[in-house]
Amino acid sequence: MTESTFWGPDFDELRAADPEIADVLVGELARLRRGLQLIASENFTSPAVLAALGSTLSNKYAEGYPGRRYYGGCEQVDRAEEIGIARAKQLFGCDHANLQPHSGASANLAAYAAVCMPGDTVLAMSLPHGGHLTHGSKVNFSGKWFSVVPYGVREDTELIDYDEVRDLARAHRPKLIICGATAYPRLIDFAAFRAIADEVGAVLMVDAAHFIGLVAGQAIPSPVPYADIVTFTTHKVLRGPRGGMVVCTSEWAQKIDKAVFPFSQGGPLMHAVAAKAVALKEAQQPSYQTYASQVIANCQALADGLAAEGLRPVAGGTDTHLTLIDLREAGVTGQEAELRCGAAQITLNKNAIPYDPQPPMVASGIRVGTPSVTTQGMTEGDMKDVANLIGRAIRDVDSSSTAELTASVEALAGRYPAYPRI
Repeated sequence: MTESTFWGPDFDELRAADPEIADVLVGELARLRRGLQLIASENFTSPAVLAALGSTLSNKYAEGYPGRRYYGGCEQVDRAEEIGIARAKQLFGCDHANLQPHSGASANLAAYAAVCMPGDTVLAMSLPHGGHLTHGSKVNFSGKWFSVVPYGVREDTELIDYDEVRDLARAHRPKLIICGATAYPRLIDFAAFRAIADEVGAVLMVDAAHFIGLVAGQAIPSPVPYADIVTFTTHKVLRGPRGGMVVCTSEWAQKIDKAVFPFSQGGPLMHAVAAKAVALKEAQQPSYQTYASQVIANCQALADGLAAEGLRPVAGGTDTHLTLIDLREAGVTGQEAELRCGAAQITLNKNAIPYDPQPPMVASGIRVGTPSVTTQGMTEGDMKDVANLIGRAIRDVDSSSTAELTASVEALAGRYPAYPRI
């Protein structure tokens, strides 16, 4: 199959008009195919999702919501958004869904805006303990506009300390409580957070960006029955386009919609909304449930394999799509490990661990995830090989070892090529 057949007929026009960018597209596909993609927040969308993203819906201005637009000619994009909303409500069992946020951060901004005024108190997970930038970082709008009280994990178990969360909530009486994380490998007790929120009269928001795909695949419990508002991205385990969504109870529907538009965004990206709808339909299929369960099985096998390599999984392992690895016993920083693995075509990221003695840009850990390699068709046996390759990459630093290791990585990746229709 030729490149133009895979990319579609417009690829030849792109190559003729802008060969530099055309080469970037081909080069990125080559990068994906020759290495292991272990970034926990990445995945490979289907060709159907990519087709929606590359469609003429990109051209349409559609400020507002279906049936209430500020521009004419929205009949078709209204259909796309209505289809996506209906699919989200069915998939997640929610009262209301908004598909317009451009990103997870945009979705979180809308949730804050719907609930809080500047200066209000918010209780959220500490960034160094696994939280997100939008959970109160001083360089982010959340930390600049709101009084954010952080909670963390216990030093002995590396699990969320629910007693601390309750004590902090009682002491500070937050308007909003946020649970959810970007580097927490264990399940979250949503019922415990609901009880705490009810006790202090707070709104409960779950940032499910990392694990919502596992919820969609019925592989882990859903936060929807417990939360007032759930925000998430569509491009991680959910395997959709890059973007965000908000689902909520009927009580918050109008406030969320107004917080997305017109408060924080203008015209929605209708090609992305349509692509989200495609991904939601894909997530309703039985094959997706199989996929979500395999993501977890693969991650648990990878965590066990890394432990066998002498690399300690934080919190003793994982219940999800990611595992956080403490490298201190290996005598390597996260920054060094990321560079060494990258040289061998293993893509992962350095990451702070709880109570990390290193600064964030150095870090004492790495975060690895299995959404992409599972999409490619890898299973538990392959994860043992992946763990061995990571261990070798972290330990071996001379160029001859790296060359041999890279060949092994490319051989494994070659057995499960990304986008095999090429």
